[in-house]
Amino acid sequence: MDIHFSSLSLHNQAEYRRYFAACSQKPSDYSFVNLWGWGKEYGLEWAFCDSYVLLRQTIPHTMYWAPVGNWEQIDWEAFCEILPQDVCFIRIPENLQRIWEQRLPGIQTRECREHWDYLYDVHELIELKGRKFHKKKNLLNQFMRDYEAKFVLLDEKTVECALALQTDWFLWRDTENDQTLNAENRAIIKIMHDWSDLPGLLGAGLVVDEKMIAYTIAEALDDHSVVIHFEKGCPQFKGVYQAINQMFLHECCQGFQWVNREQDLGDEGLRKAKLSYNPADFLKKYRVCLKGNLD
Repeated sequence: MDIHFSSLSLHNQAEYRRYFAACSQKPSDYSFVNLWGWGKEYGLEWAFCDSYVLLRQTIPHTMYWAPVGNWEQIDWEAFCEILPQDVCFIRIPENLQRIWEQRLPGIQTRECREHWDYLYDVHELIELKGRKFHKKKNLLNQFMRDYEAKFVLLDEKTVECALALQTDWFLWRDTENDQTLNAENRAIIKIMHDWSDLPGLLGAGLVVDEKMIAYTIAEALDDHSVVIHFEKGCPQFKGVYQAINQMFLHECCQGFQWVNREQDLGDEGLRKAKLSYNPADFLKKYRVCLKGNLD
């Protein structure tokens, strides 16, 4: 069987979402919104096969991602036969890695800590109880005391206010000349521009004196988990990140058990910030070579 890859499209998103819903683990990387936002940055392509969707990135070079579908029912031996001899996969979630180890003898795997998703208990981040959240709760209380912020949901109209904030935020940080920030800015703008074409998006903002000072963009991964894709705040407002995080979860996410705040990509500052919120668990990911060597 030949595999025919094509660029991602909004036209096929409903079909892709059905395959994604069948995955026994749902990492943040594989949500359609994430793929759509970052698609051009990674040169993402997909191929729709009989029982799965195969993903690969072509920038900076070609690397395969996990097949998306019902992993328990895929014929993995047949899958291996159609792949290049030296193919390796990245961002492989733990459930799939275990299945491959059981069904495909001789594979090689390596943990990729920088790609682990951080998982938090939604109600812990709403309540911020106890000593481990003491600093976060203090910053939240300080923000609530100092500012009269209005909580607003993002929709086709209010997302324009979030876009204005994102433009300002990027200009504040642009002196760093950071290629990662440049890529993230393009991904955020793409998702905001296509807001009405991306069903299932959740979002909210905080408004002070008729100006948005923070926003968050999220989506449900399944009935139990919500993922925060982007979260930005105006740095002049102390405690603004603690406020948008807590208020969004309180107003929009009480029906979920877990909030996924994605990975740290090996950035020390980002890792420290994510750990400071006391993750309850991680969704581990691996580099896997079905044939050949990991390196």
